[in-house]
Amino acid sequence: MTGMFSSAAILIAAAAAARGLWSPCGLSMVSAINPLAERARGNRYWLTAIWFILGSLAGGLVLGGASGIGAMLVRALGVRADAALAVGAAGCLVAVAADLRLAGFHLPLHPRQVNERWLGSYRRWIYAAGFGVQIGVGFATYIMTAATYLLVLLAALTGSPAGALIAGLSYGVLRGLAVLLSARCRTPQALLALHRRLSELGPPSERFVMLAEAGIGLWLAYQVSGPVLIIMGAVLIAMVIAPRTARTVGA
Repeated sequence: MTGMFSSAAILIAAAAAARGLWSPCGLSMVSAINPLAERARGNRYWLTAIWFILGSLAGGLVLGGASGIGAMLVRALGVRADAALAVGAAGCLVAVAADLRLAGFHLPLHPRQVNERWLGSYRRWIYAAGFGVQIGVGFATYIMTAATYLLVLLAALTGSPAGALIAGLSYGVLRGLAVLLSARCRTPQALLALHRRLSELGPPSERFVMLAEAGIGLWLAYQVSGPVLIIMGAVLIAMVIAPRTARTVGA
């Protein structure tokens, strides 16, 4: 059971980290830490990127450690496997509902950005690592998807502090590696083209993370009640997601 939840938590970590790229902080990091900007500041881009990734790794360590406390609690309480599966599946469905904004429902977004004044006030390793920590921890800046909350829940349900730590580190590392997207942007035109591509991929990334939440929720539900529930759940989620997709296409 630990392995199942660990796999689910890592998959959700990847989805949440990918979606986080489209947060105001994620996009501003692409603009602020790239070869063009670092050269203007008299820095080497690759060293700055390494500091940022190390910071994100530290942030993911904090996230995984906090989730590990929940995992210790789940293990101490002796939560039954079927109860954990039911809670995990319910959490996935709540995450889908929150990301769809059903009836106006959503989880807290924490609309906060990193302080870009650091770029001109501190040494490279301070601003790069500091930004990385804030982004890697998941909850210090804009939360773009309920999958970030779901990650903590699934990591706790592993009942394994080590498994929870790996899930948090996965999130932090993936958020940090996003800074490498701008590695080849050595002209303003190249940076503008990258932002244009990211803008085009924004809506698909939102649908991708919702499908990941729904898919993992159905997988966990299947372990509890078998194929009947998964078929019913698939129909229900299709009914919910299809109208939103249609509105997006028709917009």
